[in-house]
Amino acid sequence: MWQTITSSLPELIAAGVKFTIPLALISFAFGLILAVITAVIKLTNPSGNLFIKSIWKVIQAIAYFYVWIFRSTPLLVQLFIIFFGLPSVGLEIPAFTAAVITFSLNTGAYASENIRAALLSIPRDQWEAAYTLGFNNRQTLFKIIFPQAIRIALPPLSNEFIGLIKDTSLASSITILEMFTVSQQIAAKNYQPLLMYGIVAVLYAILCSLLSLLQRYLEKRANRYIKRGDN
Repeated sequence: MWQTITSSLPELIAAGVKFTIPLALISFAFGLILAVITAVIKLTNPSGNLFIKSIWKVIQAIAYFYVWIFRSTPLLVQLFIIFFGLPSVGLEIPAFTAAVITFSLNTGAYASENIRAALLSIPRDQWEAAYTLGFNNRQTLFKIIFPQAIRIALPPLSNEFIGLIKDTSLASSITILEMFTVSQQIAAKNYQPLLMYGIVAVLYAILCSLLSLLQRYLEKRANRYIKRGDN
């Protein structure tokens, strides 16, 4: 058993470094950008003439539909549609790119609600105080509101990233050689599926535990200026 573990670990770790971690990091980065844009679109009510307001209503409807469709369908189905389904209409996408697109869109849909809730939790007085200091909407949003909202959204966004790390195992279904795929290949050779899947489960657990420690550190840093009353 120990020989199997020591011989398979380098392959599994290499797959994690080469595919699992980069896939999660890239997808989360794109998903976070998409989430911020979506949240701002859903919360913004622009002033102007009727045409501008009508166009913005259409954009908001698209944002709401995007969040609804990706939160209402399984991630595995989304992967299959983008990787196996789109080629039927002439859009062939490489496996890694298809995974990044799917994970980014899925993460963006869920994270946008976390960011939207964080933005809504900031008291309206903060906006009014910023206006009295001469800030415009953009300056208020990025210099006053967002820094506070990030602190509030940090825990759910961290959980979202940890969940994404585990969800990358679904990329095995579209031929990406991440950790779970490699464990399947090794299990097919040594006929020890329980051992191999147990090893990869431990590797995911270690990685997620390290991320949980990082989450606690970031939360502590983000809350370091908040005074807590004595109980």
